[in-house]
Amino acid sequence: MDDVLLKYFLGELDDSERLQLLKQINSDESLKEEYIRLQNIFALTHLAKHEGDKEQARASFRRFLRRVEAKRQRERMKSIGKIVAFALVLIASTVFLTLFFSKNNVHEIATNTLYVPAGQRARLTLEDGTNVWLNAQSMLIYPSHFADKERRVNLTGEAFFDVAKNSRKPFIVESQDIRVEVLGTQFNVYNYPDVDYSQIALVEGSVMISWDSNESDHVLLKPNQEVILQGGKASISEITNPNHFLWKDGIYCFENERLLDIIEKLQLYYDVTIKVEDPEIFNVRYTGKFRQRDGIDEILRIIRKIHPFNIEKDIDNNIITLSK
Repeated sequence: MDDVLLKYFLGELDDSERLQLLKQINSDESLKEEYIRLQNIFALTHLAKHEGDKEQARASFRRFLRRVEAKRQRERMKSIGKIVAFALVLIASTVFLTLFFSKNNVHEIATNTLYVPAGQRARLTLEDGTNVWLNAQSMLIYPSHFADKERRVNLTGEAFFDVAKNSRKPFIVESQDIRVEVLGTQFNVYNYPDVDYSQIALVEGSVMISWDSNESDHVLLKPNQEVILQGGKASISEITNPNHFLWKDGIYCFENERLLDIIEKLQLYYDVTIKVEDPEIFNVRYTGKFRQRDGIDEILRIIRKIHPFNIEKDIDNNIITLSK
């Protein structure tokens, strides 16, 4: 697993491998600790991105890790004095590497990845002051510093952005085949890989949306508008459920939605498979608010008070079956 973590920080994993590793990190405390340790070391050493220095930078990073690991094995830090001594060794090594890279005119910007597991949400503030809320089973890849003429991040899943204004640096969200460009605004992006449509809703400001790597296919949204992209076509309308954005506060809101559509979202949010044996249940519409922390069982229990159905759980296979 150490080799996989090393490949992650060296950028040698593809998207699926990276996502799988992040899921493992979330469920394994010891792996999470090791990930954090390596992440801190990686951030301190500032690996070079320039092609001419890439291999040398990787070799230096590996050597540095070996030195740190050897130090950990020799000393278990039985006192505060040993902890301080180790910190000084780490700082000295970091200074050496920083000076080495600076001398060779290397300027590196670390790439960070935040993955939010099922049933949870997260908020972070980017270095430019932009606030981002991530919904369950979503991932954001972002730089530690926006050094270029644009601020670019990559999203998988759902996120709400409150973008800090900067007329000289547009903020760009790339999500699968969708590109959203803004200067400063509030908007929500819903774009999970297993869903056959994407939805972008604008609260304030303006956004330019393009898709399928074709800049000729684009729309400009006005405040309180949303666009649904499906099958290469765009449909613009007024925001139908402004309470949907309450997910960032831990509240899931459904406004006159079919159970079919609610189930699709619950499966994403809680990483569970929901099967429906009676198709008539699908078309029943519901309006309600649910707390994320209550969990899938409580949400389904409340829903069936309106239109009764039976709930069966297959814990081993993570399947919930709804029937008459």
